[in-house]
Amino acid sequence: MKNIALHDIHVSLGAKMVPFAGYNMPVQYEGVTAEHLTVRESIGVFDVSHMGEFLVSGENALALLQRVTSNDVSKLSDGDAQYSCFPNENNGIVDDLICYKIKESQYLLVVNASNIEKDWNWISKHNETFGAELKDLSEAYSLLAIQGPKAVAAMQSLSSLDLADIPFYSFKVGDFAGIENVIISATGYTGAGGFEIYCKNDEVVQIWNKVFEAGANFGIKPIGLAARDTLRLEMGYCLYGNDINDTTSPIEAGLGWITKFTKDFINAPALAAQKEVKPARRLVAFELNERGIPRHGYDIVDTEGSVIGNVTSGTMSPSLQKGIGMGYVPRAFAKSGTQIHIQIRKKAIPATVVKLPFYKG
Repeated sequence: MKNIALHDIHVSLGAKMVPFAGYNMPVQYEGVTAEHLTVRESIGVFDVSHMGEFLVSGENALALLQRVTSNDVSKLSDGDAQYSCFPNENNGIVDDLICYKIKESQYLLVVNASNIEKDWNWISKHNETFGAELKDLSEAYSLLAIQGPKAVAAMQSLSSLDLADIPFYSFKVGDFAGIENVIISATGYTGAGGFEIYCKNDEVVQIWNKVFEAGANFGIKPIGLAARDTLRLEMGYCLYGNDINDTTSPIEAGLGWITKFTKDFINAPALAAQKEVKPARRLVAFELNERGIPRHGYDIVDTEGSVIGNVTSGTMSPSLQKGIGMGYVPRAFAKSGTQIHIQIRKKAIPATVVKLPFYKG
């Protein structure tokens, strides 16, 4: 197991550390529900330094990214960010990612920690045709997500940049907490507002300490990965390995909006055909109509008791105080308002298919 740069600080704060994607990571501090509500109501800080960062540069950088990602990278201006995925040749997804355009012919890709090696091999293989310059910065950079409705107000004193002037899915490069050339991006995965800080490993301790000093009067707290999972699920954001993987297509997963057929990307013809005929199954969101907690892997059954799918993500929503989840079902069951059941132990709990997000704010 590798240790992130802030490992000792997390331990000193009483974090429960668990192995995740090859790293010792803080999963919780005082408890998932309390941490979740802190982010929804005030401000919380996640250490997500296990995420992977690839720098893609050179005159063929755009051409490479247009080929290996599903979204249209040509639409990005300097300072824009874009949610996307790497499609594979079998209607599946290698990984989902965020692409940041730093400047002309230079892009930063942020990928999931558990897929760093797989993603690096994937993009390197396809780069043999393009010859772009690739650098894996994953081991050199730390990433803090400062999330919550009070995040911008609390942190403004730490930067000369106008933090309120960073639109969702964009970023700026500048000073923060006494460190120059920090990436400050508004691409959080919680739906609570705020921003993320990308910095070098030897800078993150100073930034962490300054962040907690600045947030002291705003109720700031450290938040673990368990609350990050419940927060993203309330927004209906997909988690790789649960809701999407090598065998789920972006069309099935409701990610057609990041799948642009105006360009030639890997497996585009097959995915276009799937979109045209409509996929046989769809990823749906559901809320339980009775008390219960849906979990990953639980069966989804119809009103007759036949298994029609499986829960991919599920939890007791701290904000809504009800069981929520997502899972794949046949298209006939995908319409909002459809009644299904979730098999929780020996009882089939009634549930209703709903539109995302679960949490409306």
